[in-house]
Amino acid sequence: VLGHHGEESQSALNLEDVQVVINRDYRRGQTSSLQEGLKALVDADIEAVVFCLVDHPAVPAEVIRQLIAAFRESGAPVVIPTYEGRRGHPVVIGRALFEELSALGPGDAANAVIRKYRARTHFLPVGDRAILLDVDDPKTYRQLENAQR
Repeated sequence: VLGHHGEESQSALNLEDVQVVINRDYRRGQTSSLQEGLKALVDADIEAVVFCLVDHPAVPAEVIRQLIAAFRESGAPVVIPTYEGRRGHPVVIGRALFEELSALGPGDAANAVIRKYRARTHFLPVGDRAILLDVDDPKTYRQLENAQR
């Protein structure tokens, strides 16, 4: 799901095998992007979504594979990665929560729904602190770039 400058991002990226959804109402925040993505998947035969935040760009594919495997093995409606006890991103959200997430209002956060399922959430310890790296400004982005060189 692409929001601000969505069309520009789409043309700048290699998204050949990706179903792209443009969230024209992106100013409503992350929840609106999640809802647009879920709307596009309403008829899809899927078990869950991996909710990746754009400001967490360093999460390796291996962590995502671990999260998907944990979702399938645990039967939990939500799987959240942890690093040294701290929760991070991305989060795997099972189909059982799609309807509730889709019904959230403009001021509501997806976290409110996820918190309701805390007792049934699977917290997966991972060995990569990238799940915690929140890149919100150019300085942090440059630090991340330099660290990966």
